[in-house]
Amino acid sequence: MAILGAVLGDILGAQYEFDRPKDLDWQNVPLLGDHGVGFTDDSVMALTIKKALDEDLDLVDTMVDVGRRYPFCGYGGNFYYWIHGKDHRPYGSWGNGSAMRVAYVGEFYDDYEMMQEMAAKTAKVSHDHPEGIKGAVVTATCIWMARHGKSKEEIYDYVLKEYPAERYPFSIDKDMEYLRKHYKWTEKCADTVPAAMRCFYESTDYESFMRNIFSFECDSDTFGAIAGGVAEEFYHGFGDLDAEGIVKEYLAEELKEILFRK
Repeated sequence: MAILGAVLGDILGAQYEFDRPKDLDWQNVPLLGDHGVGFTDDSVMALTIKKALDEDLDLVDTMVDVGRRYPFCGYGGNFYYWIHGKDHRPYGSWGNGSAMRVAYVGEFYDDYEMMQEMAAKTAKVSHDHPEGIKGAVVTATCIWMARHGKSKEEIYDYVLKEYPAERYPFSIDKDMEYLRKHYKWTEKCADTVPAAMRCFYESTDYESFMRNIFSFECDSDTFGAIAGGVAEEFYHGFGDLDAEGIVKEYLAEELKEILFRK
């Protein structure tokens, strides 16, 4: 389940989103500690999209309805007002919120074109800047590719084509050593998505993917939500990690019901 990989990535990554110790022993620290663990807006919106697709509901109405029940889960300022205000028109955002919530689209559709069209639709309701739309489409497509047996190199080539190195400072061609030295915390889709996919590309399993995220200062919950679904689909699970146990411990009851509903 890509959506489970995304939610777990959000929960594990949330520990270090804003309070990552400078000397964090990312190679050995317990993957789940007591350092600010909990779900964020990434999980809320990802699961809201799952609910809308599973139940054939209006996307905006569902996002607003469910989103308002979790007012303090970490929404960005503009999206908070989009959820809680009366005006639900798109506002030109290029932020990574469009990519963090799209995991289930890559899991839900077998048809490639339908998947990409819905990924773009889930972005456009708020994040209708071309980079916001691209981030959602690329994320869902990487999940779809992993589900359909594409290799890491094929996924890498696709991301590099969408985020060419000459235009994007943190394209997927920048390795983990480079990211650890040069990456700066940002909410830009154009930076976050290819860097998150690099964390997946240099991993060997889901745990090492998360440790790559832990290894540098970044929007770590969103990195986990964006590429967590790719890692889960590619590695066919979580290894020794009790993914279901972790998310059941930390998710709200309503969100657990949405996540595990068949």
